[in-house]
This record gives sequence, C-alpha cells and structure tokens, in this order.
Amino acid sequence: MRFLLPVFLLLPGLAMAHPGHDGADGFASGLAHPLLGLDHLIAMIAVGVLAALLGGHARLAVPGGFLAGMLVFGLIGVGGAESALAEHIIIASIILLGVAIALVMRLPLAMLAAFAALFGAAHGYAHGSEGSGELGYLLGFMLATAALHGAGYALGGWVAARSRLVMRSSGAVISLAGIALAFG
Repeated sequence: MRFLLPVFLLLPGLAMAHPGHDGADGFASGLAHPLLGLDHLIAMIAVGVLAALLGGHARLAVPGGFLAGMLVFGLIGVGGAESALAEHIIIASIILLGVAIALVMRLPLAMLAAFAALFGAAHGYAHGSEGSGELGYLLGFMLATAALHGAGYALGGWVAARSRLVMRSSGAVISLAGIALAFG
C-alpha cells in the first residue's frame, strides 16, 4: 500500500475526476462515488485514522460527526450546482486531518466532532450534487464512507500499536497529499 502513495501523488487530476457520476443514481453508483475520488478516499480514511489515534469517545464522535454532516448536506446538495467552496473545504479537510494526526491534536471532543461534521458536509454536498437523490445512491455513499472510516480506524489502530512515529509521519503524508491535490 505504501508504494501506491507516490503514484497517487503524481496523478492529482484523479482527485476530483469522479467520472460518470453526473446524475448518478442507484446503490452501486453511490457506493462507488467515495471510492473513485482520491480526495474523498484520503479524507475518509484519515477520519478513521484520527479516531483510532485519539481513542475514547472520539472513536465514535469523529466518524459520527462526519457521517451526520455528510448525510444532511448530501440531501441539500441533490440537484444543486457543484460548489467551489465545498471543493476547497474538501481539500482543507485532508490537510487539516493530516495535521491533526501528525501532531496528535487532542482538541475538545465537541470541537473535533464539529470539524468532522463540517468536513462531512462538504463531502456530502459534493456527493449529493453529483447524484440524483435516489435513496439507494444516498445509502451507497453513506455505507462506503462508513466502511472507509472503519478501514482507517483499523489501519490507524494497527499502525499506532506498532509505531507512533509512523502514525505521525502518515499524518504528514496525508497533509502533503492534500497540498498536492490543491495544486494539481
């Protein structure tokens, strides 16, 4: 997996490509959407990694806040135009999640959940604006996101148990990936 990161960093145009999602509908399309955008993929895994790193109530509050914001703004985004603000927040979410991981930031839980909800709102709006609003599509992108959070949580717990340095370094790599996507 670590060998793929340099490849992804060389292909920043893939981050916001999301081919074939205009007017997307159906469960499979919703399920695929978070997996096909590198920006979404990195951020959603990073949410899980951060939750694992912080532990305690953050294990549920951070991913839960993200999912709540994503669902609400996914519904708001249905039929809406793409938003440059949402795309900027998506990129900022990657950078800031990486910084939080690298610095092991232990902010108040309510603040962490609020930031996660804001980041989720931007991702949700992007998903919603590219879909039809069909229930299957919404359920698909929510399920894929929850699974990516879970994968990030498992990965974060596994890495943190072996090396805090590697965990912190992964945060720096996540932030750098966000910066590369911003200028890609």
